[in-house]
Amino acid sequence: MTSSSLTIPDLIRKKRDGETHIRAELEHLILGYTRGEVPDYQVSSWLMAVYLRGMTPQETADLTLVMAESGDELNLAGLPRTVDKHSTGGVGDKTSLILTPMLAALGLTVAKMSGRGLAHTGGTIDKLESFPGWTPELPEERFIEQAREIGLALVGQSKDLAPADGKLYALRDVTATVDCLPLIASSIMSKKLASGAHTVILDVKVGAGAFMRTLDDGRALARAMVDIGSHAGRQVRAVLTDMDAPLGRMAGNSLEVLEALSTLRGEGPEDLTELCVALAVEALAAYGEEEEQAEARARATLQDGSALAKFRAFVEAQGGDGGYVDDPAMLGVAPGRAEVTAPSSGFVARIDALAVGRAVLALGGGRERKGEAIDHGVGVELLKKPGEAVGAGEAVLRLYHRNGRGLETARALLEAGLSVAETAPEVQPLILGRVN
Repeated sequence: MTSSSLTIPDLIRKKRDGETHIRAELEHLILGYTRGEVPDYQVSSWLMAVYLRGMTPQETADLTLVMAESGDELNLAGLPRTVDKHSTGGVGDKTSLILTPMLAALGLTVAKMSGRGLAHTGGTIDKLESFPGWTPELPEERFIEQAREIGLALVGQSKDLAPADGKLYALRDVTATVDCLPLIASSIMSKKLASGAHTVILDVKVGAGAFMRTLDDGRALARAMVDIGSHAGRQVRAVLTDMDAPLGRMAGNSLEVLEALSTLRGEGPEDLTELCVALAVEALAAYGEEEEQAEARARATLQDGSALAKFRAFVEAQGGDGGYVDDPAMLGVAPGRAEVTAPSSGFVARIDALAVGRAVLALGGGRERKGEAIDHGVGVELLKKPGEAVGAGEAVLRLYHRNGRGLETARALLEAGLSVAETAPEVQPLILGRVN
């Protein structure tokens, strides 16, 4: 039987029995589902078969390309040295706000689509909307023109970009098939391939506040995504980073913007600065630059004001008030303050990243469902980081709240996620590995 004559039940049976699909079969199934010709119940059965039987690297790459080609694809061919960046999601992860203007200042072009936050992870679009007037909506012609002029344009996700992914993800969410490596990798990479950049830099988070809890799982996901890029003729490089504790010291939209601006001035926390430099080095290395020179140039953008200038130009180009970049104190943070203190003297052994993310959500700084309004001004500040000394009763975490909304829930989450030890713990390195 040829692939063109295989029915949908044949394809389900084939994967159920551990056989391998060819691309034409995946096109028949996935594009048929996207057009509404294949019903949910059949695709649900196929997803469970994939979950149980897995996919080969070639199958995963073919699935990703089919999903990427299921809708509109951005054509960035006329732009020089294009780079996209994706994080698998973490707490306090404001990296895109810093890295993208750094890349623009380094002569690369970032024409990128970003998402909003859901559950305990924050979204880049939400953070940028802390700047009054800033809009994530640009006509495609203006988007390309801005990327060419400034080196940086960032808009919201288009519904017409990889629509197969949106439909498949909604189905995975209700059929217990979200946690499946080829499906995760194809979901992420289908949008990246459709977005058109030549080079994709991946920040794969590992730990308590990340989707991938173990280093082995994170490395497997990174390898799968890098392999997909290779099959598609793209340059994809991944950095594995620790997410047991939040990144930087701020979690919450406006608070994270404040920290990003501080970092763009060369005054940011060490871990956040280190990660942004490491990701910038990967982007430059993809275009053939030596690591030592790339690192020196990346650090220079945070010291000489060039990355900050790019960020200001980008904010203003998309309707935002650049005065807020010059005077970050104008960014509104919630007026209420509360603290979580150390139960004993010693060293901070753990600040659970997931607990911090859920605390921000409880305070109103995140959304349980798409479309919900959020409070940009609430959040959590880490006054101490794991490994730092602390006295009994000393403040470790500060909560920014509005009229006490969610305060007790947030405090209970943070207290449960905090532990203090008598001796200094061994602190995990931020960068756990690379996959190229």
